[in-house]
Amino acid sequence: MAEKKLNVILLRHTNNSEELVALAAKLCYSPATIEDLKKKIESQDQVKFIEKLAEMGHHSPLEHAYFTFGVEGISRACSHQLVRHRIASYSQQSQRYVDEHSGKHGGVFDYIIPPSIVKCGLKEKFEKLMEDIQDNYDEFYLAIKKVKVEGEKTAAEDARYVLPNAAETKIIITMNARELIDSFFKLRTCQRAQWEIRAMATEMLKLAFGVAPNLFKNAGPSCLQGPCPEKKMCCGKLKEVRAEFKKLKKEVLASKK
Repeated sequence: MAEKKLNVILLRHTNNSEELVALAAKLCYSPATIEDLKKKIESQDQVKFIEKLAEMGHHSPLEHAYFTFGVEGISRACSHQLVRHRIASYSQQSQRYVDEHSGKHGGVFDYIIPPSIVKCGLKEKFEKLMEDIQDNYDEFYLAIKKVKVEGEKTAAEDARYVLPNAAETKIIITMNARELIDSFFKLRTCQRAQWEIRAMATEMLKLAFGVAPNLFKNAGPSCLQGPCPEKKMCCGKLKEVRAEFKKLKKEVLASKK
């Protein structure tokens, strides 16, 4: 068992997503055939049109572009927040069928350590607690294997009840561009978001922006495009946040050259 670090990979995304969004949008306003629109869009630069869509708030065409991310090195505490975003598809590593016991054919559970615990000097105590939980998991796992419980599929099914929120999980996430921009990134890259999901969302934004910079040009926390919606709960760092995401996107574009 060991501390795990965040790793986010863009596994798949809609090819020519910006052209597809432009096609879907222009279809709403044009009497032309789909084939004629397709040829016209493929022969033109769609940057200005994508920007116009954003200005108009016409975001439904964004739903045709999908992005699939593979994420590892996040805690179960983080994944419980993630699945509250319901316009998405998730496939998560099962604690029911993937056993975490330290036997010959098993594994051990890895975990996430909050930075605050490291900062306050309790990292070693936290690690010892994880080791104790592993020992208890192993004990329960082996004991359950020896008895037959009606309806039980694997010993891991019930032994997992002792695992902590810190236990590392892996998940594959698919969201459309509208959900990413209008909901997920606005909420989860905000300074008020919990530190772990904010770090994950920021990595996802970097990857999505890298393949579709015009779609995700203005993506990020709500305060990038207007006043903070948190009102009295505002972090008070509007200038710093805007500078942070401007720098982030600039660095992504530079890395693509």
